[in-house]
Amino acid sequence: MKRILSILTLILVVNIFSFAFENVNAKQFLQILKKEDKVILLDVRTPEEYVKDGHIKGANLLPVQVLPRYVNALKKYKDYTFLIYCHSGNRSSMASRFLEKAGFKKIYNLKGGIIEWKKESLPVEYGKPSR
Repeated sequence: MKRILSILTLILVVNIFSFAFENVNAKQFLQILKKEDKVILLDVRTPEEYVKDGHIKGANLLPVQVLPRYVNALKKYKDYTFLIYCHSGNRSSMASRFLEKAGFKKIYNLKGGIIEWKKESLPVEYGKPSR
């Protein structure tokens, strides 16, 4: 009986602390972006940040504040890899958890956000989001 309880406890702990999303550094983020075929690149900052601070080429602007309104539209892309970033990694981490709870499986959060991306001298684009 003790063994069964120990196993159940271990399973519970693993499920509580396991995430469908993974925090990755800028170079790992870029490698995933380059190698994956079916990718959704989400910038979850504000439109002002997107324009002023630049963005990663191909990024779709979807501020974290409005993400819940669009989750149903994103569900048709559930088998895609989601790459998510913000300014410093905090809002994108929240967005990643939200998508995880909505059933998405392949989610990567850019640890350190666009700050880390720029620190690694990786390319950014400037301009308004297309819509």
